[in-house]
Amino acid sequence: MWRNLASNFLTILIVALVAVAVAIGWGQRQYVATGPLEEAICIEVPRGGSMSRVADNLYERGAISNATIYRLGADYADKSDDLKAGSFLIQPGASMEEIVAEITGDGRSTCGTQIVYIIGVGGQEARVRELDPETQEFEVTAEFDPAEGEFPDVYLAAKEEVGTEFLVTVVEGVTSWQVVEGLKASDLFTGEIAEVPAEGSLAPDGYEIRPGADRAAFLANMAAIQSERLATAWENRSPDTPVSTPEEAMILASIIEKETAIPEERGLVASVFANRLRQGIRLQTDPTVIYGVTEGKGVLGRGLRQSELRAETPWNTYVIDGLPPTPIANPGLASIRAALNPEASDYVYFVAKTLDPKDGHNFAVTLDEHNANVAAYRALERAAE
Repeated sequence: MWRNLASNFLTILIVALVAVAVAIGWGQRQYVATGPLEEAICIEVPRGGSMSRVADNLYERGAISNATIYRLGADYADKSDDLKAGSFLIQPGASMEEIVAEITGDGRSTCGTQIVYIIGVGGQEARVRELDPETQEFEVTAEFDPAEGEFPDVYLAAKEEVGTEFLVTVVEGVTSWQVVEGLKASDLFTGEIAEVPAEGSLAPDGYEIRPGADRAAFLANMAAIQSERLATAWENRSPDTPVSTPEEAMILASIIEKETAIPEERGLVASVFANRLRQGIRLQTDPTVIYGVTEGKGVLGRGLRQSELRAETPWNTYVIDGLPPTPIANPGLASIRAALNPEASDYVYFVAKTLDPKDGHNFAVTLDEHNANVAAYRALERAAE
């Protein structure tokens, strides 16, 4: 009798163990299998959230087939304590394993709300935008100038949302004064700025910040990046570069930056200035004259007067030989590289093709060719009056 009981118990135990093994194997396959989600969604993970609540949310929205397997899989992978607050994009068909990896990664939100603060040549602008999970395109929900002192409700709400991403874009070609004024106008920053950084010393780029970022620290970071960019570009300079020091490279790069908005033209514009410097021809570039008038403080907002083209300022390259004493803006990396690696050409002149800067320039080797190009441009100006 006892022998029969022991035999039956052993049989039941083996069956149970097999069943458990089968269940575990099935659960593991479910955890890594393609998920049921048909359209991309955003998952909001609040501060102090738990993997259990996330699992229930995912199940309710049809992103996973089993909340229990999801929780057990996250526990087994030792990921449950790595949950990050934020907004995360879940792609169609994402497995439970992939979803867990997404919400326990570096913590950077991959969807949801962004506040983008743009510091440009003409001023500053703040935008609130939302990522559409299905189209993967941002839709702007608010635009305003924070310098005016009025903040839309959607902006104030977005600032408080968990997972909102804050980006600051400093446009290539802005002056240091414009950067400082832009930082002062933003309520995303705190702290004082003791002085305007040297012209050309700040790196235009996109930066991710958190509200309350220190203005001086932000400028210091920009300066460190620009210094590193210049040092690297200087090490990789062409023997044909017309400049002899990194400081001269930054001056020339700033002029290139202000002369063309076409990335493909930078090398050719650099070649014109390189040829002029080698041949002892004055650079005669309007942006340097404008800088002499404004000293980088704001936008001129009108055409140059003949008296200004003749005025003797340190930056007026119509009356001075060679380069001006300082940069006239903060150039981007591409313009720095162009200054130190100009294309090979015989061009010594260029003028805009049309009244739209996006259409680029006509380049010329001889003065006659250049005069013809200038005449065509003047005709467009007269037609537009």
